Amino acid sequence: MYKILEARNLAGPNYEMLVEAPRVAARCLPGQFVIVKVGEEGERIPLTITDYDREKGIIELVYQPIGVSTSRLSQLHEGDFITDFAGPLGQPSDLTRTPIEELKKKKIVFVAGGVGTAPVYCQAKWLHEHGVESDVIIGAKTKDLVMLEDKMKKVANVYVTTDDGSYGRTGMVTRCLEDLIAEGHVYDHCVCIGPMIMMKFTCLTTRKYGIHTVVSMNPIMVDGTGMCGACRLIVGGEVRFACVDGPEFDGHLVDFDLAMKRQTLYKTKEGEAFLAWKEGQTHSGGCGQCGGDK
Repeated sequence: MYKILEARNLAGPNYEMLVEAPRVAARCLPGQFVIVKVGEEGERIPLTITDYDREKGIIELVYQPIGVSTSRLSQLHEGDFITDFAGPLGQPSDLTRTPIEELKKKKIVFVAGGVGTAPVYCQAKWLHEHGVESDVIIGAKTKDLVMLEDKMKKVANVYVTTDDGSYGRTGMVTRCLEDLIAEGHVYDHCVCIGPMIMMKFTCLTTRKYGIHTVVSMNPIMVDGTGMCGACRLIVGGEVRFACVDGPEFDGHLVDFDLAMKRQTLYKTKEGEAFLAWKEGQTHSGGCGQCGGDK
């Protein structure tokens, strides 16, 4: 059992949680993830690590309740316990395996969307601790959904953009990236983490400018151990699994259309399970979408 030290709503539908997990904190690196399970019969949830404190043995997570398991997780409070907390899993960011002197020569930009801002913070903080400067673009639909801005500003140069222009710059992250380049910013390495469609179009943008781009395929992970096959994707014409070979890959080699198609295959069953959990005995289907009426 793993004790929850803090749990709170972060921004909009997003939640932040600090968990006591000393063995994970002792070995994890930016880019890796953990598997969380709530209850003995709970589903395995892969969540990318937001931050860690090796001395205190603490792992920080940021997530958005979507299905049954993440909704149950959001109902836990300080002092409660998580049944299982396994990690660190996956491969760490390539940045952590690059000589520091080489990193200092690079012009690095992070593009973060939604919950993807959390794992971006972990990498930007690691670079800052090693004396490497970076720029971070944080994208959100509205001002209320911008997260981790204050923390991010302590470790990087931050540019916030909102789709509706309610805060920071106006427009999507790709527009902000192109605006920065037009203003004279030069980048040779980009790390993009966020919704699948955002990562796809960021890669299309960076390809035009010859910027090497890494993306995180965490959104398609389910089991987290390579056994279920849900996170199978094609990278450079070869089969890879996000949970064991990634979650980060060369974004210019990822077949995003195939990955997004696979992502939709699990929505119906998850929707059925979520409604049954939320509505309990009152759930009898009838919507024609979740299958609960069959």
